[in-house]
Amino acid sequence: MKVLILGANGMLGPWLSRILKDDHEIIETDLIEIDTNTNFVKVDISNTEQVLGVAEKVDAIINLSVLRTDRKLAFDVNMKGNLNMMLAAEKFKIPRIINTGPHFQVAGPTYENYDHEITPDIPPQPGVNIYAISKALGQEICEVFTEKNEFIFLQTLLFYNFYDEELLKPNDKKGDDNTGKDLTPFSVRWEDAAEALKLALEIDLNKLPTRSEKYFIFADLPHNKFSNKKAKEQLSWSPKYNLKNIWDR
Repeated sequence: MKVLILGANGMLGPWLSRILKDDHEIIETDLIEIDTNTNFVKVDISNTEQVLGVAEKVDAIINLSVLRTDRKLAFDVNMKGNLNMMLAAEKFKIPRIINTGPHFQVAGPTYENYDHEITPDIPPQPGVNIYAISKALGQEICEVFTEKNEFIFLQTLLFYNFYDEELLKPNDKKGDDNTGKDLTPFSVRWEDAAEALKLALEIDLNKLPTRSEKYFIFADLPHNKFSNKKAKEQLSWSPKYNLKNIWDR
């Protein structure tokens, strides 16, 4: 497939590109150029014309764009950026849309502080954090366009805390701080996160229960604060890393 990645120069983008490059034609976009990629286009996701200009003739869009703190930019990227993505999907009849975000754009403090075995299909309650609200509103835009256009299939993968090999080394300072201690209940290795996105991209769309599905993506952790069962069942995803050396002495 020809795959457009928005926000490809962020933290997750390189991991995703690495796992997709041998099987798909990738167009990577961001405001800051990626030196190692030959299919890079400089795109401001908040600019409608730029997004439309790069989206024609692609088979899928994966949105990794994020802006967390600045009030105006957060809405420009997290909300208007999703609007531009969906305008492109509608105009060019792009069936595969994969959106990403933090788990708390759905499961905010009212869930996180009190509930257990939280699934991604709960009614969204993002709370008042600017990052959470802007991402939740962007998600609503995606949902409205999906409902309106019967050819669009929307998959939303929700993450929070990421780990790599360096952070898990016992002789690493950060590793020493974490080893044998608890960790946030929504943690995953970068490799597992990228694999989940690849599986979502390549799934037979006709096998999805609905045209809009959400997934919690995190390692198998013992407390069961959240549930990643849906991602396992629908995407056939299985995290390879359980981060045990952090939470188990």
